[in-house]
Amino acid sequence: MSKHLKRLVAPGSWHIPKKVQKFVMKTAPGPHNAGALPVGVWLREHIGIAQNASEVRKILHQRDVIVNGRACRNPQMGLGVFDIVSIPKLGKHYRIQLDMRGNLVAVEIPAESAKTRLCKIRNKTTIRGGKVQLNLAYGANLLADNTYRAKDSVVMTLGDGKTDEGRFQIVDHFPFREGNVAMVVGGKHSGKVGRIVEIIRTASSVPNRVILVDDSADERFETIDEYIFMVGRSAIAPELEGSA
Repeated sequence: MSKHLKRLVAPGSWHIPKKVQKFVMKTAPGPHNAGALPVGVWLREHIGIAQNASEVRKILHQRDVIVNGRACRNPQMGLGVFDIVSIPKLGKHYRIQLDMRGNLVAVEIPAESAKTRLCKIRNKTTIRGGKVQLNLAYGANLLADNTYRAKDSVVMTLGDGKTDEGRFQIVDHFPFREGNVAMVVGGKHSGKVGRIVEIIRTASSVPNRVILVDDSADERFETIDEYIFMVGRSAIAPELEGSA
């Protein structure tokens, strides 16, 4: 299977030049879908600390790029919404987010904010011993109590990147319910943030509809629950303000 695709058909959310070269690195299978931005493309096209694929491989081989608390070695690994990327040698930390045009962008954040990650709960299962396991949208799983629900978001610790001590501990929780704040991560309203005013549930295979309002712009818009990512309660979480 090819490790590259033509730039002309690369996802628009990558926000890269289409005609400077013919091909670009393809996203490897992983925690996000094929629309996720490969680490190698991010280092070259967005951050500019590598000029070619060879330099990308050298940087990753030296374990200089930490993604969600773990050193990244694969240049094709995809970066998705709310992933945390750190480059310790530069003292730089970033959160991957969507801008108002639906493009994946890296927002620089302080070191303290890079110690946690906002995660969406895809679903939960009961495992051996009657324990509840939360299955997160970016591929990780963790044990918790039964107060959490699918489509909720949790803020969890990422540890120090060297050991598992202090990793995957929940420090905050944003339920999927009316009155709380969410970001839209798909569809024509991708990148918008609003307060949920109504959740319209349908007794069929048709996705549930969600009505949101952007109080700052006095704008009301609609999406489906699949595209909802909870980012706060009565207001957007302080660490995310100004980055949407």
